[in-house]
Amino acid sequence: MAADVLTGEEIAERIPDGAHLLTVGMTLAGAAETILKAIEARFLAEGHPRDLTLIHSAGQSNREHGIQHLAHEGLVRRIIGSHWGLAPRWMDLIAHDRVIAYCLPQGQMTHWYRSMAAGLPGHLTQIGIGTFIDPRQEGGKMNARTRREPDLVHVVDLFGQEYLWIEAVPVHFVVIRGTVADTMGNLSAREEAMKLELLPAVFAARRFHGTVLAQVKEIVPRGALNPRQVEVPGAHIHHLTIAADPATDHRQTSSVAFAARFSGHGYHASLREAQVGPLNERRVIGRRATWELQAGDIVNMGTGIPNDVIGPEVLNEGAGDLVTLTVESGVYGGRARGGVDFGIAEYPDALIEHPYQFDFYNGHGVDITFMGFGEADQAGNVNATKLGDRATGAGGFIDITQQARTVVFCGTFTAQGLKVEIEDGRLCVAREGAVRKWVSAVQQVSFHGQRALKNGQRVVVVTERAVLELRPEGWVVVEIAPGVDLERHVLAHMDFRPHVLDNLPVTPAVVYTDAPMNLKARLLHREKRQEHG
Repeated sequence: MAADVLTGEEIAERIPDGAHLLTVGMTLAGAAETILKAIEARFLAEGHPRDLTLIHSAGQSNREHGIQHLAHEGLVRRIIGSHWGLAPRWMDLIAHDRVIAYCLPQGQMTHWYRSMAAGLPGHLTQIGIGTFIDPRQEGGKMNARTRREPDLVHVVDLFGQEYLWIEAVPVHFVVIRGTVADTMGNLSAREEAMKLELLPAVFAARRFHGTVLAQVKEIVPRGALNPRQVEVPGAHIHHLTIAADPATDHRQTSSVAFAARFSGHGYHASLREAQVGPLNERRVIGRRATWELQAGDIVNMGTGIPNDVIGPEVLNEGAGDLVTLTVESGVYGGRARGGVDFGIAEYPDALIEHPYQFDFYNGHGVDITFMGFGEADQAGNVNATKLGDRATGAGGFIDITQQARTVVFCGTFTAQGLKVEIEDGRLCVAREGAVRKWVSAVQQVSFHGQRALKNGQRVVVVTERAVLELRPEGWVVVEIAPGVDLERHVLAHMDFRPHVLDNLPVTPAVVYTDAPMNLKARLLHREKRQEHG
């Protein structure tokens, strides 16, 4: 049958109170703005639909759009998602107990969709054990209101091994986006910057006899699409809507309406260069962190300093051919974008589907991941998901760090108000941050240090003034920046006493300059040393 084409308003009218609504996207890539705006407009005008359960695997906002349209008290009663760092209205609703909020690891949510799509009663995983996802800690419940609700995550024993069991929940509506569909509803995402988890989400809805809603830029005749470029067969799509103004409501990403370089149109010589920021604390952290790389590494870059600094530094140093840079959305290679455009890359080598990327991250694990952090404690635990009442959520953090062979956390030593001066290869702490990040016990366990040591992972924290490594005896200061006093600038700002390496090395001054670090030669030298080792 031919696809049923409706307006966004007509689609919004079909969503009843209390429905479970699953949306697919990441940052603003994949966001079906026409549909989301229509749901918001109907609620503000009529008070309906209301009491929805909103389900989303990745963060889906650029601080203004995406699921921000649904961030109204009463419109959504319960949210099950992974990340709200770019969704301030959602963080406010969660912080003030105005919504029931469960956080699950991003990759596990995509796999949860697959399990539900296959008819299973839930999803079994070891990802999240020992973290705040574990019901013996918080069960992913992000506020007091949610703690009064039933558990969504349970601990089970299978052949003597502990697992987390995530209960299935019905999916009544799923909202997806593609570039173009034909008159039979066959949907292609050929101009989208990510492949995402379209089929698992669609099939999860189909398992529960739910309705599939798709937004596209245009509809073409049947037969106009290459079948190998069809992401979702039309047999599974109930209603289509056409974005009246694609530049506003169907943007490829937050910053760009459409650019071919983001959807994969070949290698470009400009990849040998990347724009780097000023020589500040963020950049020197990223520069020093690149020294943890080894030739041949498959690398994951998290949001913030890792994605914004490490990728550009690797490319500018001519080392892009020696390591493979990946992003959790399914991007391999290219020049990754950050901030509100996190998850996409210019001229990527490959784009794979979101759940398959996490299959690799959860199974084999990347050789090295670079992640931000908010707190670290004396037990080796790290918090990157909730500070104060601000619940940013896990995103892919837990999935990736739990299995990576080497985990490098990147961040400033203290927070809020820190000011440093960098000159002549030396660092001066001009004003200390008001908030300590090295605490006796973290507020929320996003990364379980002792479990990591037991699993043989290498754990490093790179800051602007010191490098620390987690070892069986605890945190060890293994390097200090030139110009920094160990007692005054490091130990005095920790709630516990770490170990300090004998004859403490000083970070080479080149890190604290704009000069090339010879990273490529460093990687090749390390590779040869390993070959002969």
